[in-house]
Amino acid sequence: MREVAGALLAWYDRHARVLPWRVPPGGSGADPYRVWLSEIMLQQTTVAAVRAYFERFTTLWPTVEALAAADDTQVMAEWAGLGYYARARNLLACARTVAAAGGFPDTRAGLQALPGVGPYTSAAIAAIAYGLPETVVDGNVERVVARLFAVETPLPAAKPELVALAGRLTPAERAGDFAQAMMDLGATICTPRKPACALCPLDDLCAARARGIAADLPRKAAKSPKPQRTGIAWVAINDHAILLERRAPKGLLGGTLAFPSTGWDGSDHDVPLQADWQQLQPVQHVFTHFALNLQVRVAHACGNPTRGFWMPRAGFSPSDLPGLMRKVWDRAC
Repeated sequence: MREVAGALLAWYDRHARVLPWRVPPGGSGADPYRVWLSEIMLQQTTVAAVRAYFERFTTLWPTVEALAAADDTQVMAEWAGLGYYARARNLLACARTVAAAGGFPDTRAGLQALPGVGPYTSAAIAAIAYGLPETVVDGNVERVVARLFAVETPLPAAKPELVALAGRLTPAERAGDFAQAMMDLGATICTPRKPACALCPLDDLCAARARGIAADLPRKAAKSPKPQRTGIAWVAINDHAILLERRAPKGLLGGTLAFPSTGWDGSDHDVPLQADWQQLQPVQHVFTHFALNLQVRVAHACGNPTRGFWMPRAGFSPSDLPGLMRKVWDRAC
């Protein structure tokens, strides 16, 4: 196992990706705030999508104390587009917990007790920020380990075995660099399709490569089709304002700006305003647990709505909306 760690770290020293939340290979002093923020943002999201958000967040709120003191609405607006909005709510809760405690815990158990920090994220912070020999297993690492050991058990059933095997590989020294090296290898060489085995520093050690099945692993259990839901979004506009609402803090798109909508989240509301509504083509959106067909109805209107509020056009930016509602806006306009 030392051979794997040595070969991978030597490769990482030469080929590590330069990312705004990282310190160079072999370096020390990774800021736990930046590590934590990047890991929360990267959940269910790509590095390419996260980079600009991370740089904007750390410009606006360079420390966890600054983020803890931020206005909830501004943070939700800056998060718009990253999706999975419960992460943003937990981000604020965690920042305030950490600021009140005077800093981040320096153990995995302490980190995992924070709001929104699970087993993977606590291990990543502990290894990368504090150099602790914790095993960090994300989707990239699962793929690397499945191929390295030729694990043919389909995911998700294979997860415990993959975590145990990854633990055998994790070195006592440079655990943070090793974790990031595994991530980089999975992201750039050991990719889901057409892995570049000839460029891999572990090529001679890979059981799946030796058996010619690297591209077939990890195997995945067949997914059940997502349930389909339908709903309606109401877009009322006039020369001066746009009708919006702030969604409830909990639930899908919690705390975000949105157009009044009905049905798709399990609720049922009447039309928010009496107007001459025109029906447009629906928009499609896929959530984690269901697919949504959302009708779009638009009207030039004014008056007192039964829900929501009129936002002046001068204060409105489509970028403040979550992805689904930006689709609605694009359809309506």
